[in-house]
Amino acid sequence: MTHAHPHAPHHGAQHGHHQQDDAGQAEILDLDAEVLAEHIAAITAWLPLKTSPRQIVDLGCGTGAGTFALLNRFPEAHVIAVDASLGHLQRLREKACAQDLDDRVRIVQADLDAADWPDLGTPDLVWASASMHHMADPDHALRNVHDMLPSGGLFAVVELAGLPRFLPEGAPEDRPGLEDRCHAATDHFHAEHVPHRGADWGPMLTAAGFTLDGERTITVNIDGAHSEAIGRYALGALRRIRGVAAESLPAEDLAALDRLLDTDSPHSILRRDDLSVRTERTVWAARRT
Repeated sequence: MTHAHPHAPHHGAQHGHHQQDDAGQAEILDLDAEVLAEHIAAITAWLPLKTSPRQIVDLGCGTGAGTFALLNRFPEAHVIAVDASLGHLQRLREKACAQDLDDRVRIVQADLDAADWPDLGTPDLVWASASMHHMADPDHALRNVHDMLPSGGLFAVVELAGLPRFLPEGAPEDRPGLEDRCHAATDHFHAEHVPHRGADWGPMLTAAGFTLDGERTITVNIDGAHSEAIGRYALGALRRIRGVAAESLPAEDLAALDRLLDTDSPHSILRRDDLSVRTERTVWAARRT
């Protein structure tokens, strides 16, 4: 599962900025995988598969949250992990080698907005977690997946209902409701730049020729005491949110957000003991008949 971060604009960025943004995004994706591991596993366990898949394609794999969940769930399977980011794929490859899984993973760098996709074989299962809403033309991507799958093959689309929230109601004490206002600012950005975020993928899957075989929404509410990674996850996510929301926030909100993000400050989000991770993930299972 990928992309727990808001989308940052890339136009006009220099190569060094791309690398820095890529690294920051990779860290968030790794934390997302660590914190939400049980929920990702629950989704893979729910999938309405008739037999265990042997060939899987992970579209927009990021640093491999879904890839490794699928490898663990289906020990006989091989996964082709596809992403546009070479940095993310290299990180995924390093993890696979560290877990002695490299013989079960093939990485493919590809722009899924391109007219022609690389040959990804004939998989039993295609998994796309938090990646379909990135597509410039998702209908084109859905048709490509439909054509790739054999009769009876399954396509699992997992999407975020929204970015995670971490602070309790009434926090921070000096600017209550700050997190809500930050999210409102990013929602305006996403509505303009990422119009398919939050879409209902069921009708689009049906229009692409799939038969919908199930839909499930998983509510995530993880207490901060559950994992020390939650503080780092919150820090990274709010840093990404700041990159999108800063221009829209009043000065007082921006100052309060910066206090949370200052790891040397007594107000740092890393020093709080009242954090939680709250979000929802919806999965659509669609079959080629």
